[in-house]
Amino acid sequence: MFPVRHSAFAPAADLHTPTQKRKIKMSDSPSRNTTADDASSVTATAAALGVTTPKPEKSAVLRALHVAGAPVVLPNAWDAASARMVEAAGFAAVATSSAATSQILGFEDGEATPVQEVLDATRRIVQAVRLPVTVDFERGYGLAPAELVERFAATGAVGLNLEDSDPASGKLLSVGEQADFLAAVRQAAQSSNVDLVINARTDAFLRRAGTPEEQLATALERGVRYLEAGVDCVYPIGVGDPTVIRTLTEGIPGPINVAYGRGAHSLAELASLGVARITFGPMFQRHLYSMLETTLLPALAADANPFQ
Repeated sequence: MFPVRHSAFAPAADLHTPTQKRKIKMSDSPSRNTTADDASSVTATAAALGVTTPKPEKSAVLRALHVAGAPVVLPNAWDAASARMVEAAGFAAVATSSAATSQILGFEDGEATPVQEVLDATRRIVQAVRLPVTVDFERGYGLAPAELVERFAATGAVGLNLEDSDPASGKLLSVGEQADFLAAVRQAAQSSNVDLVINARTDAFLRRAGTPEEQLATALERGVRYLEAGVDCVYPIGVGDPTVIRTLTEGIPGPINVAYGRGAHSLAELASLGVARITFGPMFQRHLYSMLETTLLPALAADANPFQ
């Protein structure tokens, strides 16, 4: 059985352990160029919402969990109740799914949800659990980097996904544009004394950007560029071939996130390929809601006991 990490907080001595050997200097110990005005802006926003800014130790814990070959497993939640279930099951952190969260808020995925509703939902999840929380934040909902960091930090979440395709059109953004955006988010966080764990999603496979060989080349290039921009992890969503996964983990000098999908590969198999983070997107919610739609409610409509 693949081991589930049951401790939310690693011993202090482990918080600064490198997640894996990397050719590029990452943001494990980001430089701080904090001004009083920048830092106080985040604090004031958080205070107005009745929450505290992200705790640095939670950021350190989440970052340290990304270990190639011993991946952190993050069953994606969508509200406070599901987040509490993830915590009670013994997982080490809570991730969210934008698609699943959008559905419970009454919107479609793809940044159709008003950003404040996403932030409010995030804050409720953070307040419901003790674990570090990382959020699928799509491409940032059109927020400029400084505003993005200020408003996101006020929720208390310590990590976020940022993707590199346009939610409206589905087209990949240029690698330079996305790298600049990610670097600006990192700089804004540093300037505000906020330690965010950034998971950079690249959509080369999801958007079928060229031939399979071209998709791989694009993902490799973008992974390297995004790490250079200061992100902590790269998420090539849509990849499933073990040979391709191995090429990505060997060719991108940082932690790699792979989606579990429908379970074509076990957790142990993904670990053996060098994966550092395994996520599930909206799959758990879809499975549960499908049972409600196709089994429980039809049984009730037919005057049968849905609970037998």
